[in-house]
Formats: sequence, structure tokens, C-alpha cells
Amino acid sequence: MPEPSSFAATYYDEVRRSFRGYKRLADGALAQLSDEEFFRAPDSESNSAALVVKHISGNMRSRWKDFLTTDGEKPDRNRDQEFILTGQDTRQDLMRRWEESFKIVFDNLASLTDEDFKRTVTIRGEPHTILQAMNRSLTHTAYHIGQILYVGKHLRGAQWNVLSIPRGKSAEFNAMKPEDRKAKAPNRV
Repeated sequence: MPEPSSFAATYYDEVRRSFRGYKRLADGALAQLSDEEFFRAPDSESNSAALVVKHISGNMRSRWKDFLTTDGEKPDRNRDQEFILTGQDTRQDLMRRWEESFKIVFDNLASLTDEDFKRTVTIRGEPHTILQAMNRSLTHTAYHIGQILYVGKHLRGAQWNVLSIPRGKSAEFNAMKPEDRKAKAPNRV
């Protein structure tokens, strides 16, 4: 972990907290879905939660495994296959890959030093600063987790358990003390 007073440490902490928060949101959404809903896409042009889980898992494993030493697009990754479900893609197996990919991210984040923030990594042969690579991964993950929440809310309808501030409850949330919000806000550790 970078030195506590550095920009890298501040940024590192925010990225770590954001990844954990987005994972928590997605996990909260996924837990609400039945197996049938997990695999159901709203239409033929949309992704099911299962496909998004498969894609995020493949993307994060590729980007973060050997983060500082190999290209972020691993030769064994087949991105196109991440959008096709096979008989081997059970919910249990997809969720195992999901957990493993987030572990890779968190382990790599924990190992970064101030010196690492001066390094360059590549993704598909293009150079990225560590900051750029982290931003790219975080925003990509957030984008797809938003899809999981949207699909989940769409499929569950009135049975959906809101994972952020419920509609019509903003004033109530804003009236809370900030220290009380943290316990309820899903995007913070």
C-alpha cells in the first residue's frame, strides 16, 4: 500500500473502497434473483445478470492477474465467449469466478506501492499509467454492475429490495448524521 500521506494512497483508498462498494451493490442485487432470473435477459439484445457476471469476471481476471508484469489482455482470454452461456456456466461456477476475480483485484490493490504509481502497464499493447488502468477497470466494472442492478430491478419489480436511497426518501437520508449514513450507504466500507 502506498505511503499514507501520498496522492497514490488517497487514490488507492478510493479505488479500493469503490470496488468493494460496487461489489457489495452487485452482490445485493444478485442475492435477490432466483436462478431463473439470474439467467434471464430482458430481450435478445440485452445481457442477463449471469452474462454480466461472466464478463466482469473474465475482464477483471485478465486485467488484474499479474497486473504490473503482463499485458491486461491475457492470451487465454476469449472475450466473445464471455457473452455466451454454456452448460458449464452454472450459477455456482459463475459466482465462484466472480469471487476469484474480485480477490485478484483486491490482492493486487493491496500490493501496490508508491513506486508502482510511477510505472506503466499495457492493455492490448497500449501503455497506461497505473492511474489510467485503475480508472479504466473501475469505470468498466461500475458500468456493468449498473446493468446488473437495472436488470434485477426490472425482473423483480415491486419485490426489489432497494440497495441505495429509496425513491421519495432523499430528505430522510439527507437528515441523517453522516456517521449514520455510512452504516446504510451501500457504496462505502
